[in-house]
Amino acid sequence: IRVRPLTCTETRRGDQQVVHSLGDGAVHVSAARHDATFGFSAVFDAGASQEAVFEGSGMRQLVELAIDGFSCTVFAFGQTGSGKTYTLMGPLAQSETQPASPALLGLMQRSFTCLLEQSRSRGSGLTLSASYLEIYNEQVRDLLSPGPPCALPLRWSKTRGFYVENQLSVEFESLEAIVSLLLQGSQRRRTSAHALNRHSSRSHALLTIHIRSRAVSAPPAPGEGWGASACPSKQGTLCFVDLAGSERVKETGSSGELSVEANSINRSLLALGKSWGTRLGSPAGPHRSPVTSFVAPPPAGHCISLLAKPRGKRTHIPYRDSKLTRLLARSLGGSGITLMVACISPSSRCLSETLSTLHYASRAQRVTSRP
Repeated sequence: IRVRPLTCTETRRGDQQVVHSLGDGAVHVSAARHDATFGFSAVFDAGASQEAVFEGSGMRQLVELAIDGFSCTVFAFGQTGSGKTYTLMGPLAQSETQPASPALLGLMQRSFTCLLEQSRSRGSGLTLSASYLEIYNEQVRDLLSPGPPCALPLRWSKTRGFYVENQLSVEFESLEAIVSLLLQGSQRRRTSAHALNRHSSRSHALLTIHIRSRAVSAPPAPGEGWGASACPSKQGTLCFVDLAGSERVKETGSSGELSVEANSINRSLLALGKSWGTRLGSPAGPHRSPVTSFVAPPPAGHCISLLAKPRGKRTHIPYRDSKLTRLLARSLGGSGITLMVACISPSSRCLSETLSTLHYASRAQRVTSRP
């Protein structure tokens, strides 16, 4: 969990801070009618640095697992304006000519640095490439392909699962090259301004690093011929998912095209499992809350809700309900390893969304996979 600071606007408006870190992975939400404590693997308060989030979240270990051939995914999710893109990328005002301060770089750039360091230390056996796409109004668009954005078909096969046809993948060998691809794609991503966020992402974005290790033959043991002890090739992936923030149109003041985009975003998040309604005060980790107020429970069809159930009690997982859940099927319930970073606001005005995000994160941490 990452808690952003109160903004200048929230401070001037007199918003109260209702979210507090208790240490040891616990976060407490305290407001007039709500009092709840949640437990997670780690909680980063408003004073946590970008480096602290990278090291404390297990991101470095995830990079190493991807190099070893695992399918690894990093989610950033939460309300619009909660700091998701900042956590992944750092400041929005950065470009190839005006890079961000090293201290402000996000999980992506720090992971790229770690990946390239590991690649150099392991010799020339790794081939790295990147693909970058967005899901805008249920259309999949390639953010690296030149020319105007166009919708790409989403296919399925027994060997590959769900995949995007004709998606461009670009090889890279240096930090400058992959950061250039990241910034190039991010500038093409759809963003707009509304009442809660001047730079609101209007699409879900997925940047995937493909890591291929070539088969290397080790020196033969006595009595063996060359090739008998060859190390098999590996193919791992490291996928960064920047989910568009959930929105309440009444609060964002969206209308027209913005309203259509908001509805599309919310529908795909609903299919993923981030519902508006949850039981307030339900157990979260080792902590329990005495609060007994209720709102509508999430529908039974949400992917996260179903995956959080014990394997023997699961029903069909409806990955086909949205393009987002199709592309994330392997990360959610397959053989992948997934890190989920929930970004929340400490403002009393955002209490409802903050509780929704925390309950969703509580369900998500009960999901298990078999790497």
